[in-house]
Amino acid sequence: MHALYSAHHGWLFGWLRRKLGCGHHAADVAQDTFVRILASRNGLLGVQEPRAYLVTTAKRLMIDQARRALIEKAYLQELALAMSANQGAPSAQELLEAVQALVQIEAALAGLSAKARQAFLLCYLEGQTQAQIAQQLGVSTKMVQKYLVQALTHCHLALEG
Repeated sequence: MHALYSAHHGWLFGWLRRKLGCGHHAADVAQDTFVRILASRNGLLGVQEPRAYLVTTAKRLMIDQARRALIEKAYLQELALAMSANQGAPSAQELLEAVQALVQIEAALAGLSAKARQAFLLCYLEGQTQAQIAQQLGVSTKMVQKYLVQALTHCHLALEG
């Protein structure tokens, strides 16, 4: 991976800067590209054309970011419309901060097992008790407690780093 990064990071950054028109955004996408490849199970096993693989991975990241931005924009517009009728509603800035916090939580939960992630969401977003979660997941209450500790620890470490 070190050799791939050393040999192709500069080229990928230049390609992304031309494509995106912003050096800061290009640096972020280039870094995210290498992180995604590093996190993948197969990495670069058997890749004949590393630059094509890097471009494909970077393009997929840009598509994901564009989709997320469209969803976020539509969500904020709908919330703004719904909240304009309600006095005391959160401001657009508060809504944006809430969405950004949710995106951070989503990223932090990405590395958890499915059951630990589901236990966290059921507890903290839906307000279910540990007994309800245990029944829904088909595990013991003690296991739900372990899942919640795993999730909170994982989020804390993800948001710290």
